Amino acid sequence: MSDDSQQPIIVKRIKKGGGGAHGGAWKIAYADFVTAMMAFFLLMWLLGSTAQGDLQGIADHFQNPLKLAMSGGSGSGDSSSILQGGGEDLSRKVGQVKRGDTPSTRAINVDAGRQRQMAEMPDREAEAAELRRERSRLIDLKGRIEAIIEADPQLREFKNQILMDITTEGLRIQLVDEQNRPMFMSASAELRPYTRDLLRAIGRALNDVGNRVSLSGHTDSSQYAGGDRGFSNWELSSNRANSSRRELVLGGLEMAKVVRVVGLADTIPMKKEDPFDPINRRISIIV
Repeated sequence: MSDDSQQPIIVKRIKKGGGGAHGGAWKIAYADFVTAMMAFFLLMWLLGSTAQGDLQGIADHFQNPLKLAMSGGSGSGDSSSILQGGGEDLSRKVGQVKRGDTPSTRAINVDAGRQRQMAEMPDREAEAAELRRERSRLIDLKGRIEAIIEADPQLREFKNQILMDITTEGLRIQLVDEQNRPMFMSASAELRPYTRDLLRAIGRALNDVGNRVSLSGHTDSSQYAGGDRGFSNWELSSNRANSSRRELVLGGLEMAKVVRVVGLADTIPMKKEDPFDPINRRISIIV
């Protein structure tokens, strides 16, 4: 055996370093933990300092952002975010309030409404005053017609056949038939002599006011028996209204003040429960 076989065996042992106390892995984990805690407390602080309106806007945005962006709901159109449909700016100190509902806007709207009311008040007051004056003129005209009829012995006899009242259209004067004392000849548009006198006296009084005049003729429901074929209560009532218009003009009423002359047949009876009553045959004058 040679001398080489007697060489010593060298075993190299590598000592693992005990650098557990000096390594950096735990520092990374700790830094992540601290960062998470900071983020958590920052979030809690922001939630605590944000008003309820802002919180609702944030919640709505994250629940359904597309719906809010398209419909302009709460937290979208009124948002202060730079993103369309985004949530509220969390740096705001006040709750979310829709535009148009702010106290300042409401105050402006109230002030504007009051200003409009104040501006319209003179117009309404002027209109109301004009209506009062018009009613006063019509009451005065009614009294003058009554006085004219009362002063004439021949006309006074027929005062019960002259009915006057004030309606929304104006002063309504109605000359009505009585049993055995009609205003017109039977089934004709020819006026009785006393009817002519009444209409001419009324025409003189009506010309003293500036109001326009309309006339309508009315019949009862009795069917027209005479005359040409096709002649009915429509034609009869129209002819009677036009005959009355002529007598008013002859009495002194300016022709230009007459704006309407119509025949209504038996469509508007005065005594609805008895369509054949003589009072339904009448001439109605609206001033």
